[in-house]
Amino acid sequence: MATSGAGDGCSSLNGFVSEIEQKQFTDLPAELLEYILCFPVLKHVDICNVSCSCKRLHDVCHGRGKVWGHQYKLRWPRLQKHYRQNECCDWLKEYRTRHTVGLQIRRTVVSISQRFFTEVVLGDSFAEIESLGAPEHFCEDELLSILNSDRRKSLTLKYYAKKILYFLRQKNILRSLKMFLEQPAEQQSALEGALLVDQYCNPLADVSLDGISSQLEEITDKVKKMLRIKNPSHPSLRVTQGDCFAVDDFDLQRQVVVTLNAVLYEQLQYKGNECDYYNPLNSYIHQVLLRRTGIPISLSVIYMTLARKLGVQLEPVNFPNHFLLRWCQQQRGSGDIYDFVYIDAFGKGKQLTAKECEYLIGHQVTADYYNAISTTEVLLRMVGNLLNIGKRGEGNEKSYQLLRDSLDLYLTINPDNVQYLLLQARLYFHLGIWPEKVLDILQHIQALDPSQHGAVGYLVQHTLEHIQHKKHPVEPEVKRRSAPEHLELQYSVGLIMKHKRSGYNCAIYGWDPKCTMSQEWITTMRVHQLSSGANQPFYNVLVQDGTCRYAAQENLEPHSAPLEIAHPEVGRYFSEFHDSHYVANEELQTRYPEDMAETLGTVRDLYHRLMPSPVQQESPNGPEGPSQENQDSQENQDTMPT
Repeated sequence: MATSGAGDGCSSLNGFVSEIEQKQFTDLPAELLEYILCFPVLKHVDICNVSCSCKRLHDVCHGRGKVWGHQYKLRWPRLQKHYRQNECCDWLKEYRTRHTVGLQIRRTVVSISQRFFTEVVLGDSFAEIESLGAPEHFCEDELLSILNSDRRKSLTLKYYAKKILYFLRQKNILRSLKMFLEQPAEQQSALEGALLVDQYCNPLADVSLDGISSQLEEITDKVKKMLRIKNPSHPSLRVTQGDCFAVDDFDLQRQVVVTLNAVLYEQLQYKGNECDYYNPLNSYIHQVLLRRTGIPISLSVIYMTLARKLGVQLEPVNFPNHFLLRWCQQQRGSGDIYDFVYIDAFGKGKQLTAKECEYLIGHQVTADYYNAISTTEVLLRMVGNLLNIGKRGEGNEKSYQLLRDSLDLYLTINPDNVQYLLLQARLYFHLGIWPEKVLDILQHIQALDPSQHGAVGYLVQHTLEHIQHKKHPVEPEVKRRSAPEHLELQYSVGLIMKHKRSGYNCAIYGWDPKCTMSQEWITTMRVHQLSSGANQPFYNVLVQDGTCRYAAQENLEPHSAPLEIAHPEVGRYFSEFHDSHYVANEELQTRYPEDMAETLGTVRDLYHRLMPSPVQQESPNGPEGPSQENQDSQENQDTMPT
């Protein structure tokens, strides 16, 4: 019996073990399967494969479940701010859409590089991004992914991605500005309007109303701290953030103004920028707060905002050549200019009478110039300053961009200003961009002011010619080093050089066998004083200070310790910085097909004597192998979930 009993027990145990062995992975609870499939080591390709293995796992990996939600958040963490916490969403659909948008964006950016290499300013290309019809936050996230990749690689891809991101953000900011202008005048904040101007001109900077308000709140707290020492019972001390109130007593108002001056100009050292008055940074609120330096209007906006937070109501005054604030000294509103004290925020908060204001500009003005103005007029004055700075520019891309941005802003605020509409049309015509938009602007001008028919007719005729010319693009000029007329060339595209006389560092992006500049330029630059004069190779170089120059061969020498050149146009010509030289992108190599082999040889002789010869390095794709842009594009062509 004992033996039989033992046998029965063994049989029972074997049955239990057998049952356990028959258990499969798919028999685990759904919650545990989801937990396992959310391990960070699993990529979306793995989830695709798992979900195709059986119905059970396919159901666990359904589109609205945790598994695809985890994959989405893991791959694109920046997009989480666009979703509410615990939001029920078809994550698989979102993943597919975002993946597809990424591929479309990269293809578009690569095509823009090929088609707009010769353009000083991109124009029509941005319409292609809009035509994709993709969610804007997906487009922006892909562009940011490109910009945040390896610092030394994909330079051309980054160059155009940055321009497209600039455009997309500006479009959204302009939409916000239009909504702001539609608000009732009494609800428009000068600070918010000035910040929109700032954001539009600096769309890639991290500038937000919350961030600026937080900085101003810190200054307000400093004023309250000092005010508490002078008058512990002052009503401004009881005000919390966001409260709207006014101090009625003039003595109490004066205490606020005096304390504000002490904190702003003595403690924090804010000042007017007299040395570099026409620097556009003086007009941007976030830069004024960062550098504690500005011009009358930007300092006045900050001063007025701080005073109102503390209960003192100041009004903006559009005084000629010097923006001011006015402070009423009567209990009730007054129209008499002598009932106001005028505050010069540029002059450390100095208080002036109406007569003393005229001393600032050196001549008398009518009473109209002392009137308070609306927020819209403040913005027009601020944008007008930027317009004038853009007009004073040197004709480079940076000054053109400022002029374009400020014209966009001005005409958004005042769309029927014929003078600036004509300026915008001429600017676009000069840059050779948006010819169709130029025709629309000219038609609008003609409707507003028929007397402009002469200027309008001239621009219409030449714009139509430009449209026809674009339909038949000219083939790029190809320069081969092996040509007999190019035998004197010593340097090649991509080399890092140093100027013997001026000492600046630069990168070569083009050359001519002889100087091709005008006789006037040759005389002005004293080229005839060089030992070989204008009869020697000249090189187009990108200089470390952000300028582009034309340098004689005898003034250049290879840099002893090659370094990256921090120039905004580097990506337009080069795809990668390779330790000691730049690699020309496909467009530049098309124009200088023999230069990269020469550059590699020069680099090997100067810096890497142990490197293999250029012949050994070459591949079917050329001396440098496949371009980084193509590699990145291939890497992005991973399996899309189906």
